[in-house]
Amino acid sequence: MKLSFPHPLIIMLVFIGFATLLTYVVPAGSYERELDEASGREIVVEGSYNLTDNNPVSIWKMFVSIPEGFIEGADVIVLILIIGGAFYVVEKTGAFSKGLEVLIFRFNKTRSYLLILLGIIFAVMGNLSGLQEEIIAMVPLLMVLSRKIGYTKISVIGIVFGSAIIGGAFGPTNPFAVIIAQKVAEVPVFSGGLYRMIFLLIALGLWIFYFIRTGKDKNFGVELPTIKPKNLSKSHVVILILLAITFTIMVFGLTNWGWNYNQMSAVFFIFGMTVGIIGNLGINGTARAYSEGFGELIFAGVIVGMARSIYLILQEGLIIDSIILGLFSPLESLPMGLSAVTMLLGQSILHIPVPSTSGQAVLTMPLLAPIADLIGMSRQVVVLAYQYGAGIMDLVTPTNGAIMAVLAASGTTYKEWIQATWKPTAIIFLIGIVSVFVSIYAFS
Repeated sequence: MKLSFPHPLIIMLVFIGFATLLTYVVPAGSYERELDEASGREIVVEGSYNLTDNNPVSIWKMFVSIPEGFIEGADVIVLILIIGGAFYVVEKTGAFSKGLEVLIFRFNKTRSYLLILLGIIFAVMGNLSGLQEEIIAMVPLLMVLSRKIGYTKISVIGIVFGSAIIGGAFGPTNPFAVIIAQKVAEVPVFSGGLYRMIFLLIALGLWIFYFIRTGKDKNFGVELPTIKPKNLSKSHVVILILLAITFTIMVFGLTNWGWNYNQMSAVFFIFGMTVGIIGNLGINGTARAYSEGFGELIFAGVIVGMARSIYLILQEGLIIDSIILGLFSPLESLPMGLSAVTMLLGQSILHIPVPSTSGQAVLTMPLLAPIADLIGMSRQVVVLAYQYGAGIMDLVTPTNGAIMAVLAASGTTYKEWIQATWKPTAIIFLIGIVSVFVSIYAFS
């Protein structure tokens, strides 16, 4: 009998169980923490690690951590539901369908150019705002696009979601990754931008090229439209313009106004209710469409909540700092090049139990920056190792609620995703390793 690959819910439960088991095996310990004025966050004090009494998480506490994870991730879950509802309202107005028809006709004979354009747009968004969870609500629309242009759903997800991840992992302006890491490591903010952009273009170009070459749907037998579709109505044009304005406001709010998920949710809620009225759905019709949109993405929100539970268990067991110590303490005795590459690999491994990129920066930069000083390495190299290691790992780690929710919303199994992406992901990791190694000399 052929065994089916585990459901996403089961995968998350397995990781929750494994995290609980680790609290019985890994010694408990913690670093002292102090407020860092540059980043406004609490950071660990280098050399302050002390063992503490073990605090293993009980089976009962493990299950309690699941609803606690939902509460901890409530702002992200609400964002997913509200953006999902807003996009569902837009779809009900017909603006997306008509817009896609016009777009596909424009790229009728050059569908690959359309995918390149999407990859660039989402890479820019990832670079500017660390875009991830917001893509979850777009998945139903991406599935429509994949069917219309003859590319597999995994290839379209790969180009859109993967490009956003690469933009955040390699770019110079992600406020939740490189900017925080540079502040904590006391490296000038936005420094090394040109160097990062060079490797961003290399990584993004190879990633998009791979999926364009391998992503065509062999079962696609419908010809693309050769008859020019009707022009968009005035209301559809207004709706699509408002969508672009809403995303612009979101990015500007994140980068300049200190916005968090709640502000993003608010602006998309306003957008969704407004376009429903503009699209002639009426007040009740807009409300019904919004509630139906919630239903489409409830399970995606569940996955995000369960991913948060994993971190809560490790935090409760007091073993996160012990994992950090075990990963990075041997670095002082290694040659500089090997030490830099090991930092990247260590950051990748650490990102499994610590799926927050900003949290990982705050945890590791205060420890690794002094080590870099001791061995004569630029702190910029330490930031790069963190940025690549944590960022690229978001493509594959099941503890990243965003990727698991995207897969769940698209009906793609985690096994299918790994089978389709392990080769380009390995290439991207290799580019990151090369970049870190070269940066030892570039920033010396």
